[in-house]
Parts: sequence; C-alpha cells; structure tokens
Amino acid sequence: MQILIWVSRVLLICSILGVFPFSLAQTTSQAPAVCSEADRAALLGFKAKIVKDTTDSLSSWIGRDCCGGDWEGVQCNSAGRVNTLALQRPERDSSLYMKGTLSPSLGSLQFLEVLVISGMKLITGPIPENFSNLTRLTQLVLEDNSLQGNIPSGLGRLSFLQTLSLAGNRFRGVVPPSLGNLRKLVLMNLGRNSLTGPIPSSFKTLLCLQSFDLSFNLLSGFIPEFVGQFRNITFIDLSNNQLSGQIPVSMFNLVTLSDLSLSHNQLTGIIPDQIGNLKSLASVSLSHNKFIGHIPPSISRLQNLWSLNLSRNWFSDPLPDISSRGIPSLLSIDLSFNNLSLGTVPNWIKDKQLSDVNLAGCKLRGALPKFTRPDSLSSIDLSNNFLTGSISTFFTNMTNLQNLKLSNNQMKFDLCELIVPDGISSIDLHSNQVFGSLSSILNNRTSSFLEAIDVSNNLISGTIPEFTEGLSLKVLNIGSNKIAGHIPSSISNLIELERLVISRNQITDTIPTSLGQLVKLQWLDLSINKLTGKIPTSLLGIRSLRHASFRANRLCGEIPQGRPYNIFPASAYAHNLCLCGKPMPPCRGKKQEMGQ
Repeated sequence: MQILIWVSRVLLICSILGVFPFSLAQTTSQAPAVCSEADRAALLGFKAKIVKDTTDSLSSWIGRDCCGGDWEGVQCNSAGRVNTLALQRPERDSSLYMKGTLSPSLGSLQFLEVLVISGMKLITGPIPENFSNLTRLTQLVLEDNSLQGNIPSGLGRLSFLQTLSLAGNRFRGVVPPSLGNLRKLVLMNLGRNSLTGPIPSSFKTLLCLQSFDLSFNLLSGFIPEFVGQFRNITFIDLSNNQLSGQIPVSMFNLVTLSDLSLSHNQLTGIIPDQIGNLKSLASVSLSHNKFIGHIPPSISRLQNLWSLNLSRNWFSDPLPDISSRGIPSLLSIDLSFNNLSLGTVPNWIKDKQLSDVNLAGCKLRGALPKFTRPDSLSSIDLSNNFLTGSISTFFTNMTNLQNLKLSNNQMKFDLCELIVPDGISSIDLHSNQVFGSLSSILNNRTSSFLEAIDVSNNLISGTIPEFTEGLSLKVLNIGSNKIAGHIPSSISNLIELERLVISRNQITDTIPTSLGQLVKLQWLDLSINKLTGKIPTSLLGIRSLRHASFRANRLCGEIPQGRPYNIFPASAYAHNLCLCGKPMPPCRGKKQEMGQ
C-alpha cells in the first residue's frame, strides 16, 4: 500500500507539473511580459516571511521582472500576471527546508492558478484566510509543512479547484463542510493531520473525485453511504482513524476503485460477497479492525488484486477454496492474527508465485511448508504458530528471500543448519528452541546485506564471535540465551549498529572501550550478565542513544557523567556492585571512583 501511495503522489506531482508547459507556451509564444508590480510585491511579501531557506530557492527572487524565468518556481501568463507559484523541496535531499510562515500577501495574486508550497517542513502558522480570494486556483498543494490551526472554511469558495492537498501538517478541528462546494475536485488529500469529527455529509457532491485520502487523522463516525456514488474513484485511504460501523455496501459498486485502505480503525461486521464486484481492485487493506465472519470466496474473481491484507481482525475458518486460476495477480497476502486455525498452509497459497506471505498467528502446525515457487518469495512471516522440526531444506531455491520471521514457534535445530540466501537482510528466530553457536551465522562469510538478526530467547551457547569489517548489521539481539565469554573489542566493526541486546546471558569480563565507536547506536541492553569493571567513558561518544540498561551485573565505579547516561533512570544501573554518580548516589573516595 505504501508503494501505491507513493505512486499516487508522483502522479499528483506530474499532474501539477503538467500545467506548467501550457503556461510556458503562453509566455513564450508572445513577447516577454514584465511582471505586474503588484504581483512582484506579493511574492516579496512571502519571501519576507521566510526567515530561513536552506533550499536556496528564494535567492533567485531578485530584480524587477518576476516573469523573466529567473525567479525559481514562478511563472506568468502573457499579460505578465503570476499564474503559478510552485516551490517543492527536492525529494533527493530531505535535509532542506524553509522556516517561516505563509504571508497573506499571496492572497492578492488574483491570477494564480497553481499554488504549490510542499515539503518545506518548518513553515508554520495558519493558512491565511484571504487565500479564499484565489478564485482561479485549480491546484492548491501545501503538504508536508508544519501548518497549524483549522482548515479555513473559505477554501470552499475556490470553485475551480481540482487538486487539494494539505497532507502532512498539524491541522486540527473538523473537516470544513464547505469543501463539499468544490465540485470539480479530482484529488483531495487531508491525510497526516489531527482532524477530528465525521466525514462531512456535504462531500456527497464531490462526484468527480478520483483520489480521496483522509488517512492518519482522528476522524470518527461511520463511512458515509454516499462514497458509493464516487463513480470515478480509483484511490480511497481512510486508514488510521477512529471510524466505526460497517463498510457501506454501496462502496462495492465502485468498479474503477484500484486501491482501498481502511486499516487501523474500529470497523465491524462482515466483508460482503459483493467485494468480488470491484473488478479494478489491485490493493486492499482492512487490517487492524474488528471484522468477523468468513473471507468471502468472491475474492477469487478479483483479477487485478496483487495485495490482500486482512490481518488482525476476527475472521474465522474456513478459508475460501480458491482454484489455481483465482486471484491470478496476487503477490502479497497477509492473514495474520485472526481467528484462523489453518493447521497447514493452504495449497492455493503455497502454489502461487507470491513475493510476501504473512500467516503469523494462524495456528500452523508441523513442519515448515514447501512452497511451489520459492524463487519468487522475498518476505515470509510464519511467527506465533506451532511449527516444529528442522530448517535445513527450507531455503532451497529461495534466491530472492530478504526477510524471514519464524519467531515464537517450537522449532528445534542447530544454527549450523541455517544456510540462508546471500541477499537476506532480516532473520528473526526469537523464542524457539534453537541451539548451537553464533559463529555459525556470524562469521567471515556473513552476507553484507544482512541488517537484522534476532535469535533471542533460545538455547544458544558458546561465545560471541569476532566481527569482521564490512558487515551492515543494524540490529543484533542475542538476549536470553546461554552465551558466555566476553564482548569482543571487534564489535566496533559493526559501524551501522543501531540496536544491541546481549541481556540475560553469562557474559563476563569488562565492557570494551571500543563499544563507544558505535556512534549510531540507539538501544543498548547489557543487563543481567556478569560484567565487571567500569562503564567506559568512551560510551559518551554515542550521542544518539535513547535507551540503555546495565542492570544486574558486577559493575563498579563512576557512571559516565554526560548525556544521556546521567539522565537515564536509576533502574538502568540497579543491582550492580558499586556504581555511583548521577543518577545513582554520588561517588565517595578514590577507591570507588577507580572502580577497584
């Protein structure tokens, strides 16, 4: 779904940019026009309210002629009136921004047709009320800034508006019913704000809508029945709100609908058999709701469906018996955490050429499944089941596997059996009965693609192996095992590491000073071991650390006196021999300070 949202945004931007060549054609087909002095003053009024511009766009706004093509983002019509202002942060550089507010002076650009100020991150304050005077606007895109307050009801007077995107700001309050007056609207995106209340009933007039996104807000109430009248709609995202009630049956008449996301709400009822009528449906996510009943067999008629996510509901057995020709385009399926007792992976799932299979918490039993097309799989999640047995042949021909999650099962095997594909990036085997030595998976043959390993809460023994250069590990969790020995100083080679958990083992010796070289570390847990000596002051070099625990070891001496170590809770250092200094009691005497 995220990929489709991204694609829809690209299409939005393309549609906006598609206006520009037409405007340029108007200006270049005639003698160049000097820009209106009033319009120039309005633009400089906007520039004056931007106190910092790391995009450097506004540095080009110099000279008398704002229509000559030198003012970045500004275009004019043949009469020298500004009709386009488009300032968009380059996608390739997320560090760029503008800081300031939107000047009301922009409300006097009476010939403006396209207004895009997008991705600037630190433009705050409200949308000026006089933007309602921009009655020629067809595109208004103010997304991914930090705009605040209510959405002005006056925007409902912009009757020519076709694109309205205010997503990714900090707007509060209700969605203005006046926006129902925008009858030419093709795209509405108010997502990623803090809007409350219901979806306005006045929206029933927005019959030209093709893309409708209110996701990631605090909206409540029912999904209106009139949504089924949006005959041209291709994209609906109402996810991550507080919507309740049932999906209106009228929605299943939307034969042009391609993408539907209603996940993370409080929706109830069943999925009616009419879902099979959505012949254009390519992606559907209904996860994290309270749906009950059976998954309707009519989904087999969805010829274009490639992503099906019904996870975290109350769907019950039996699954529909889908033929080999049913859902022919399916690539990703997620049925995790429902009220399903599958026993084994259904043949129609094993036999399809899938890339993502997520069947966590589906009461699978016995040996790991054999997939007919293992070479197509990139992600597998079979966690929280009752799987047993060996893993030695599971990876045969899984040449494209990137993510593997088999945690919380009853699998019992030696780590030396784990011969994973070279391109794998994530392995999660926590909470099984895995034994053997870490050196079987962490050695000089470990793939540089591997970013995350979680083998915690198993029966792994031996020592922590030496780490070679060139590894890309970001997560290493080996907690709750039977690992002994020391932490090797070569751990400093894990320069990308963000999360390190070694808790609940039998690790001895001192904490190596080289640990302080892991400057990207955000989470560190060394608790409940047998570590001795001091906490090295070299750890002060890790400035990004958000969580650390040294609890229940045999450490002594002064805690490094600098952020964040001196502001972590005392519980992070409790049950050691004689740690002192903030947040613990003050150190007393040279002997204790030296950690002797």
